[in-house]
Amino acid sequence: METTNREFCGAGRRRLLHGIAAAACSAAGLARAAPAALTIRLSHVVAEDTPKGLAANRFQALVQQRSGGRIAVAVYPDAQLYGDHDEMQALQLGAVEMLAPSLSKFGRIGFPEFELFDLPYLFPDAASVRRITQSSLGRRMLDRLARQRLVGLGYMDNGFKHMSANRPLLEPAHFVGLRMRVQASRVIAAQMRALGARPVTLAFSETRRALAAGVVDGTENPISNFWTQSMHEVQNDLSLTAHGYLGYAFVANQRFWEGLSAADRELVGSALREALHFGNQIADTQNDKALAALREAGGTRIHVPTQAQIGLMRKAVEPVHAGLAQRIGPQWLRDALQAMG
Repeated sequence: METTNREFCGAGRRRLLHGIAAAACSAAGLARAAPAALTIRLSHVVAEDTPKGLAANRFQALVQQRSGGRIAVAVYPDAQLYGDHDEMQALQLGAVEMLAPSLSKFGRIGFPEFELFDLPYLFPDAASVRRITQSSLGRRMLDRLARQRLVGLGYMDNGFKHMSANRPLLEPAHFVGLRMRVQASRVIAAQMRALGARPVTLAFSETRRALAAGVVDGTENPISNFWTQSMHEVQNDLSLTAHGYLGYAFVANQRFWEGLSAADRELVGSALREALHFGNQIADTQNDKALAALREAGGTRIHVPTQAQIGLMRKAVEPVHAGLAQRIGPQWLRDALQAMG
């Protein structure tokens, strides 16, 4: 089990029960405000002006429009209802109808093959990722979620991750001794150890506070998350390593989904597919806008690694690839490489 800090881990089941009550109250308030026959609660952990947040809001608007207000989507961003530690359990219990978790989160509920998306330096660009997510392999991975009463509806990009701390992180020697926040992924934790750092598993919603308090020294994020969470206020240096990919899967509670009529499943599904296409189109744009905003704000030193430094990083994390292949079976990685062409 990876290193955790109890002060930042959430309140577990007590928080979950509180969230269930809050969700019920919020849904009741929405029902009084608008005569929707059905309300779909969609929870996620990032800000509204990130690619995922904007895609969720687009989904909300499309469902409202196409159902004539009969179906409402109540979107709860920024971990307002549930965070990294309890959102999957909330979905399985029916406390929300839909989530948009990072692909890393499926590893800890029995689908470690999803952790191949966490492998450092596996994907050269977003197009190579989509050749997996839009292939039969990507569909097979989503279909397997039914074993945990989940329905996988589609994938979405958030772009590539970069390293931040209060010093440049451009080669393995720069990581030695640092406590680096990671999400709950064995691959990402192994990546940090391979680079010489100590991984600390924390919820995304607690990361900025942990950085400010010195509980952790640095983290990894796409630039849109780094900017919208104001991490630049507590991190002096951002290194444009583009070492790993961060993506999401939109998933639904199986009982809820199967309880919809065929016509409503088609309406909701088509609206989500359009929203995900929109989100994938703007992912790079939002990250570019965030980088421009960071440069304009000043105060954060932005570093670009040399090809030699990237080579050192790639070499250091090679054992992480071998370790995952041993754990989930080499066929998953072979299939992924084949799908990428």
